[in-house]
Amino acid sequence: MTPTHISVAIAMVAVTVVLFLWFQRGLAAGSARRMTRMVSFVGLDPEIATRGDPRTKAIMREARRRCGNCRVGGFCNRWLTGECEGGNAFCPNARVFRSLANSD
Repeated sequence: MTPTHISVAIAMVAVTVVLFLWFQRGLAAGSARRMTRMVSFVGLDPEIATRGDPRTKAIMREARRRCGNCRVGGFCNRWLTGECEGGNAFCPNARVFRSLANSD
């Protein structure tokens, strides 16, 4: 391999890493938007994740993790915009959000 080949290979790896990180960042931003909208939908203040007692903050950290790993993000987006009918039972955090809303 020549130095040019090595340089091109390194550049290709760097571009791949940057694209992967950019994609992951986009997924995380979409997840955060959906979670904020879902929290508002159930009547909670979206700031609940950063304010309040440590127990609630810990619950919301776990909810963020579940939302970030959720496999029905596309359906969630459609549901939040009113394109799909029914309740939010599909959401892995639905029970948690209802519980927090009822505890206020």
